[in-house]
Amino acid sequence: MTRQEIFSSLNEVFRDVFDEEDLTVDETTTAADVEGWDSFAHVNLVLSVERRFNMKFTMVEVTDMKNVGAMVDILERRAAADK
Repeated sequence: MTRQEIFSSLNEVFRDVFDEEDLTVDETTTAADVEGWDSFAHVNLVLSVERRFNMKFTMVEVTDMKNVGAMVDILERRAAADK
């Protein structure tokens, strides 16, 4: 899975979780950039991403996610490891 494909899937997840059809995230997007991204929404987001990509994040991975780019880095590493 390419980085672009991961972003495409993530944008769908973000739009669903935050109920915002026009929401688009990029490398630098953080919780401060998305209206409604609080701790409760973060839990829903992580669970939704795990379901979409059929994997589970570790606690360390979740705490290391400082922006969407960091999340994509993790997903990209996981996809490469599964090959």
